[in-house]
Amino acid sequence: MFIGYFTERPYQDPNSGYFGATGRDIQDLGMSNDSYDPRIGAELYNRYLDEKLYAEEMGFDGLMLNEHHSTPFCMGSVMNVEAAILARITKRAKIVLLGNVLPIWDDPLWLAEELAEIDMISRGRLVSGWVRGTGRESVAHNSASPFNWARYQEAHDFIVKAWTTPGPFRWEGEHFQYRYVNPWARPYSDPHPPIWIPGVMSRNTVKWAAERRYPYIMLATEMEPTKQSFEYYRECALEAGYEAGTQHTGYVFKIHVDETEELAEATARKFLQGPSNPFLEGNQGKVRPFLQSLPGLTSRTEVLPTSQIPALAASRGRVELQRALERRKQEQGEAEEQPEKKDPFKEQVDKQAIIHGTPTTVLPKIRNLLEEIRPGAIFFWDADGSMDHEDAMRSLRLMGEEVLPAVREMGAELALEGAFEIDPATNQRIAAS
Repeated sequence: MFIGYFTERPYQDPNSGYFGATGRDIQDLGMSNDSYDPRIGAELYNRYLDEKLYAEEMGFDGLMLNEHHSTPFCMGSVMNVEAAILARITKRAKIVLLGNVLPIWDDPLWLAEELAEIDMISRGRLVSGWVRGTGRESVAHNSASPFNWARYQEAHDFIVKAWTTPGPFRWEGEHFQYRYVNPWARPYSDPHPPIWIPGVMSRNTVKWAAERRYPYIMLATEMEPTKQSFEYYRECALEAGYEAGTQHTGYVFKIHVDETEELAEATARKFLQGPSNPFLEGNQGKVRPFLQSLPGLTSRTEVLPTSQIPALAASRGRVELQRALERRKQEQGEAEEQPEKKDPFKEQVDKQAIIHGTPTTVLPKIRNLLEEIRPGAIFFWDADGSMDHEDAMRSLRLMGEEVLPAVREMGAELALEGAFEIDPATNQRIAAS
């Protein structure tokens, strides 16, 4: 089993009413960068790199980075820079990019060269993942959303060819044209870095990944729809002529480990504090619905029922409809008994969307997750929201000392083999180096 570590790297300013522990709600793409302090940003970037180094020291197999743009909940808008730094300062862990937003690149040759250089500096430790991005990325980079899926596929095909075909050659595509393709920087990995595809319920992308035997990584989705997506992957794999195994699936989930149950809960609650992350349930309503439904980003048949994706279901207008109804009632002077206020954190814990506790109490929850969805790769999502450096380091230490060894034993017992044990492309066992 492959075990990785992840955090969104949020922008945190404890002295701000927006970015502090009890920060105000921030609507997606609704805030000026005038609120950003580069000195605080400098401290945070270095902090998150230090935590990644410690995660490697504690035994994690991979260090996951992601990419979002023009938003305070994720500072990784140029994650390839972070990946390049990690390529040089780490020694063993894979650098897992989940992933670069392909459709917003007007020059995918540049991306092919960047990733090849990172792979060389790390001596073959890069895992390259590619995403279609959200409406946020399309708007922030002036990328035409109706061509999102077409640009994604063509950029992928071009990069793989640039990595694997000796140049020079021409490329005359629908969205990209090159008279001369001959990148001098070629990947260290042969024939190219492993390609993993992250996502949240897109049937098109699941099918596309399965047809190419790329591992598909579900991003903190609920248990049942995650199982459905993996089953759909297996169905697509059979149609493509092979049997998918655990090496073809992965899962990212939120978890915090601490010294006592009380401290673990208090710290895990910080997932829902700080900069509003629209992909965390409990932060529903922080997205602008039109950003998630721009033309071309999804189709009516592409996504599993949105009721199974709480954080995205809200973005499809349910919250806005409820607010409109409430305003109408107020205008008409109708009195209504206020419903009992819910605790979003408790709701997530009850659905196992957030796991927290001491090493002793988190292990049965992790085992249940492994038994239910049987992933060959997992990523612990921690140190987010308003969690500080001390919160992150306590959790990492306990994970390394007590949780990771036990989870590896579970993985072996459950025969959960990852993509570095069984080659996803051939289903053949990889010889130990």
